[in-house]
Amino acid sequence: MAALVAAEAAAPRGLAEAAETAETAELSRALSRLLPGLEADSKLGRRRALEALERALEAARPEALAADPAAAAAAFQGPWARLLLPRLLRCLADPAERCRALAAHLLDLGLRRAARPRDALPHLLPALCARLAGPEPARRPPPEACEELRLALVQLLRLAVDLGGAALAPHLDDAVRTLRCTLLDPFAAVRRESCECAAALARATPDHFHMQSESLIGPLMQTISHQHWKVRVAVIEATGTVVQFGSGKPVDNVLPHFAQRLFDDVPQVRRAVTCVVGGWLLDLRDRYSFFPKLIPLLLSSLSDEMPEIVCTAAGLWERAGLQWQQENEDDLKDKLDFAQPPPAHHPAPESRPALGCRELVFRNLSKVLPAICHDITDWVAGTRVKSAQLLAVLLLHAEDHITQHLEVLLRTLLRACADEEAAVVSSCTRSAELIGAFVSPDVFLRLIWPMLKKSPSPAGLLVLAAIIRGCPREALQPHVNAIATELAHAHVRQGSESHLYGESLLLCVQALVAVCREDCRAAGLPLMEVLVTVMALAGATNLGDKVQQTMDALAAVDSGGDSQDLYRDHTGPLLERLAASQHDWTVHSAELQQFNVLVTHAGPALGEALPRLVPLLRSCLQPARDPQMRLKLLSALSRLLLGARGTVDSRGQLHSYLDTVVKDILAPNLQWHAGRTATAIRTAAVSCVWALVGCEALSAAQILDLQDTLMPQVLSTLEEDSQMTRLTSCRIINVFLKTSGGVIDPDKFVKIYPELLKRLNDISNDVRLAAASALATWLECVRRDEKTLYQSDVQFLYRELLLHLDDPEGTVQDAVLGVLKAGSALFPDALLRETEAVIHKHRSPAYCEQLLQHVRAALPAQ
Repeated sequence: MAALVAAEAAAPRGLAEAAETAETAELSRALSRLLPGLEADSKLGRRRALEALERALEAARPEALAADPAAAAAAFQGPWARLLLPRLLRCLADPAERCRALAAHLLDLGLRRAARPRDALPHLLPALCARLAGPEPARRPPPEACEELRLALVQLLRLAVDLGGAALAPHLDDAVRTLRCTLLDPFAAVRRESCECAAALARATPDHFHMQSESLIGPLMQTISHQHWKVRVAVIEATGTVVQFGSGKPVDNVLPHFAQRLFDDVPQVRRAVTCVVGGWLLDLRDRYSFFPKLIPLLLSSLSDEMPEIVCTAAGLWERAGLQWQQENEDDLKDKLDFAQPPPAHHPAPESRPALGCRELVFRNLSKVLPAICHDITDWVAGTRVKSAQLLAVLLLHAEDHITQHLEVLLRTLLRACADEEAAVVSSCTRSAELIGAFVSPDVFLRLIWPMLKKSPSPAGLLVLAAIIRGCPREALQPHVNAIATELAHAHVRQGSESHLYGESLLLCVQALVAVCREDCRAAGLPLMEVLVTVMALAGATNLGDKVQQTMDALAAVDSGGDSQDLYRDHTGPLLERLAASQHDWTVHSAELQQFNVLVTHAGPALGEALPRLVPLLRSCLQPARDPQMRLKLLSALSRLLLGARGTVDSRGQLHSYLDTVVKDILAPNLQWHAGRTATAIRTAAVSCVWALVGCEALSAAQILDLQDTLMPQVLSTLEEDSQMTRLTSCRIINVFLKTSGGVIDPDKFVKIYPELLKRLNDISNDVRLAAASALATWLECVRRDEKTLYQSDVQFLYRELLLHLDDPEGTVQDAVLGVLKAGSALFPDALLRETEAVIHKHRSPAYCEQLLQHVRAALPAQ
């Protein structure tokens, strides 16, 4: 029975073998008829023979065996290996391009149909190598000139690799030699196909490929910067596979090229680098020795502008950290069993990196940090940006372990924050905030203050501000006074007059107030001193609003008030501190600018600070001091006196210092000295006198005292070159005369009107009108009971005024007529005689007639 079953089973096999043999014989006969045509002399004959072979191969599958591909392949194997393969390989060198293309196509068909394609490798690989690589050196053009044919041949090589598998091991030399040339092919498609072929070859021969892998790295790295992004992606992926299945030695040469590709404009290229580096971190044989070089590349992708790349990098990094954690579980046992929660001041506790990721960074930080500190000051902007971004990521992972590298980090950040690229500065300030979050203030303050004192810079202050922002309030609270005091130190506070320096200094105060809030109350004075310094910096006008906001914030945490409360509390002490250096002031002194800012913005607080303000002004406004400085201070004093009720006299105490202001400050500066600056000083001093007499802070008696002291100096200023000085002096004399009410020493009184008369000849009509007004007031001051004492003076004045009554300017004539009318009541008869004596001399008698009419009308009343 068993024999019967075996016989029945053998029957189909016999039939199949018979059919296979029949098919083989039939195919052999068909091919034998066509193959001689391949030896024809004409290329047309060879092409027709190849086309016929193509038709024969495509029709060489009998319907009876179509359902059994294995049998068909076995039937095809014999004729293929014996008849077709040798001849087709010779056709690859045919002079006719079409013939070579048909031969390549037929080889592709044959490999796909043959039962044992690996048997063709000993013949196929050398032939392909001959057409694609040619003799060394590899830089020579390949024997195959047609780009499309080279692509077809590389695709044929890829097919042989896929079908041959491990059988390719003996032929690795030919395959690698071929790929070394095709990876540098001018045709982009050939390069892409070669990259895929190289990766397939590495996977197909894992046991032998490592011996040849290094020779492919050179061509791959030459192609990695190809202009086509798809080629760059293919090169990166192929390099990942070649290194993965080959030797790890080339990693050191590959990584710099990969690092450059992280700057690629095409996201797909950056994503390819991320995936390959992440794969190496997970699967590379010697990955532990390459961690210091692989980790920075993968972490750099966490700052990529594309969310997809960031997500990919984050996933790979998390997997790498978890894998390393599992592989080193024994070393991490204590940390795993007694896991610590995130620090209370962690900037992002919900997304804190896993333990394995943190440990990986911490253990390799000392190897990575020097390179980053070097690259962060590279001449290429993109390198600096990437390095700064990477530094922030590393510090977030290292947490409190960064303390041991703090000095190096601070020096690096001080250099990097001076970068012209905003992205670099932004990332570095983020790193500084992380230092504040993870490092004790005792440590970072002890290191950063010497750096700032040695060389104050905007970058240093920017780093300090960022560290303060990142520091928790409870840790910073014991150091608030020390920080404020150091910031207020002259060497730091006045380290530069640049706008950027002032802005950075302001950021420090803003950070301290924002973090410590009510804890800043005890540091109000030094912080106020810093803010005043920032406002005083040259060109800091656009910082005014920010400074004001900061003052309001400081006042809110200090007393719950506004900035005026700060001025009220600190103006006196600030003036005292400024007075300590006033003997060395010049117009360029920073302290002078600060004084100007303080008195300009302090407002009512100045009324309480007069005991410190007036002595300071008296010392600085002595004639021996710097003229330009005196001019600036007198201008500031003039502004204060114009608004005395809201500034220096807010407490009604200005009169107590009037004697000092007049005799020790104003009078010395009204004295005549040669020079333009001296003239400007007198002008400013006259403006101060005008502001003082018009500020409504003085009584009539006080103005009289003022007149006794200053009238001679004011009269002398009527001769000044400055029109403004002459005009203001006329107005001051007018006020003095009105306030005196005629109670004035006769000798001094009669000296006034001649000086005013001279001003009627002034080139400025404004001055002439002001002088006329003052003369009218002078005449009104002549009392009836004493007019005989001044008769000769008044009559002289009549005569002089009648001359000006014929002035070409109508406004002056009207003013002089008003003066004569006002003074006509004193000696009307004399005025009538004088007028009648000159009326015929005037160009127009109209004004004289008006005057005569007025005087005659007033006589009966008298």
